[in-house]
Amino acid sequence: MPAAEHALSTLAAQLRAGDSVISPAVADPGAVEPALGLLAAAGPRAADRRGEYALLVESIREGYLLHYGEPRVVRGADDDLALLAGDYLYALGLERLAALGDLESIRELSDLISLSAQLHAEAGRGVQELWLAAVTVVAAGSEPGYEEAKAELRRGRHDAREALWDRASAIATGAGIGDALNRAAEAIGFHPR
Repeated sequence: MPAAEHALSTLAAQLRAGDSVISPAVADPGAVEPALGLLAAAGPRAADRRGEYALLVESIREGYLLHYGEPRVVRGADDDLALLAGDYLYALGLERLAALGDLESIRELSDLISLSAQLHAEAGRGVQELWLAAVTVVAAGSEPGYEEAKAELRRGRHDAREALWDRASAIATGAGIGDALNRAAEAIGFHPR
């Protein structure tokens, strides 16, 4: 498995080699940093599989961006193809986690996918905090306060966004990956209040 720093170029190469309907839309990600993948790879739960964790998180992130943002690897696809490619990349990331036997992270990233859809349907607030928190949990594990904040967000309590960020910061600091969390936040344009 290649280094975590090359997660996006590895994803692009694998999608091109797959010779699928999305292969012609795969572009070189250039110098785009796989910030969330690097956050996942920095944690103790990824210990001997840093490249794999970076790749699977970036696969799911690319799926999300195909649904809601500016994708970095699959570009130029029409709306229908982008939606299907996004779903495919979600499944690809979760399949990679299943192969690693990481059930806790499968549950966390499945929650991330469904909560992201919920938040976008409700005006899109809190998505950045959710992504940073979920990837931190994949990297370092969860805690009850985080699970409570996520449940509040699911119930539509948008004030839970700050609690998510606070819990993610506490988990990251405790795991020694606070700097990685802050770099990822900066890379996705999130600035804590």
